[in-house]
Amino acid sequence: MGNKASSKGKKDPTVLTDDDLKTLKANTQYTEDEIRAWHFGFLKDCPTGKLDRKQFLHVYRRFYPEGKADKYCNFVFKAFDTDNNNWIDFTEFLLAVGVSQHGNLEEKLKMAFDIYDQNKDGVINRKDMIKIIEAMYDLANEEDRSGDKSPDRRVDL
Repeated sequence: MGNKASSKGKKDPTVLTDDDLKTLKANTQYTEDEIRAWHFGFLKDCPTGKLDRKQFLHVYRRFYPEGKADKYCNFVFKAFDTDNNNWIDFTEFLLAVGVSQHGNLEEKLKMAFDIYDQNKDGVINRKDMIKIIEAMYDLANEEDRSGDKSPDRRVDL
């Protein structure tokens, strides 16, 4: 599958390059055949090779039909979009899936931290935590947010 670039010198997001394979094999527990199968499925769902925020939200909503996935999905999308170009390419996608499925505790905690640290300043502050708790409540369709269940109180606890 060699390297293929567009006329602007940018990598074609539909192409799985030798470098992509090397990166994914080194940073996931997937074999080359498994990576190629994941890539085939990714392109089936995202023929442009780009998973945008709208598509990502659509998928998330299928997993949480009772809740409001928008806020939480935005947190996760930002964490997966490591180059901040507003879409997730196959490599970003499979690295995230790999950590979710096979990562050790430290890798999973780092992913959670990246999801919660929305402004990417290396700190999860009170404001970040309140936002994430509100998003989790929305996702779980939790209506009771009073007393000990209020996001402010949860952060204090």
